[in-house]
Amino acid sequence: MSNARIALARLKASGLRLTKQRRDLIGYLSTHEDSYVPVTAVDAYLRGVHPGLSHDTIYRNVKAFESLGILEEATQGEQATVKLQCDFQHPHHHHFICTQCHRVQELKMCPLGYFEQQVPGAQIASHNFELYGLCAACARAK
Repeated sequence: MSNARIALARLKASGLRLTKQRRDLIGYLSTHEDSYVPVTAVDAYLRGVHPGLSHDTIYRNVKAFESLGILEEATQGEQATVKLQCDFQHPHHHHFICTQCHRVQELKMCPLGYFEQQVPGAQIASHNFELYGLCAACARAK
């Protein structure tokens, strides 16, 4: 089953209405599955397709989708970015992000255990771990 179909099924199961705008949000992100998309680009796309749609509605849907595990959010520089969840079976995962082509690769290991050892007795509430650099293809082309 494709990630877009899983996302639509999760949206239906959540009790939120499956509106055309929400379908279009999932559809747009499914065409960019390998990379994060600036939230401003998502906003521009959806407002182009649905001219009456407000910025607030778009951002509320992005936040709701993130809390449902449909979207992953990251900050790149000063910019908020999102992508469709790349692994619905293992929602807790980390990424390598190419700084040139913006492709995203899922990392199969979480380094939290290593860092927990460095702060004994601490109660870690959350964490985020991303690697940035050139992917193999971009490094070869350089």
